[in-house]
Amino acid sequence: GILGLVALLVLISVFPITGNYQIKVVQSGSMEPAIKTGAVVVVVPSDKYEVGDVVNFHGGFRGPDGKEITITHRIVEKSMNGQVTVYKTKGDANEEADTEELFDKKIIGKIAFSVPYAGYVVETARKPYGFLAIILVPAGIVIYDRTAAVVKEIKKLKAKKEGNLNNEEEA
Repeated sequence: GILGLVALLVLISVFPITGNYQIKVVQSGSMEPAIKTGAVVVVVPSDKYEVGDVVNFHGGFRGPDGKEITITHRIVEKSMNGQVTVYKTKGDANEEADTEELFDKKIIGKIAFSVPYAGYVVETARKPYGFLAIILVPAGIVIYDRTAAVVKEIKKLKAKKEGNLNNEEEA
């Protein structure tokens, strides 16, 4: 069950669908203690955001691998600038609010829940050797165990059949 859950998390996080649930791995401690570094967060799109909501949004820059970095922070202020809603965000562990104003189109969604430390497993599974260690090795153990059980049953059936043949020859 755990292997299936890890595999599902890896697949969902590799193929995020726009406008759908997304899974992100928290890379910093800016939201501690509410969301720990290494946690997996499930991001749910929403049409409405309020003060107090923890949201994931486009950070506007890319990491060393070229992937866009998203940020998970809490909305601390909501205001209107004409017809446009403007949000101020802040990490719970940060002393100051973020300097950049946030608009609806930059928000990916609200954080539905987080799973502490699961991000380490997901990040490891995304790497080739990690995938082998986390997914294929346990799967290989299960396959080996099931194969051994089948071989044992076949041997039992052969022994039983040979026992029946020897009984028939004696009779």
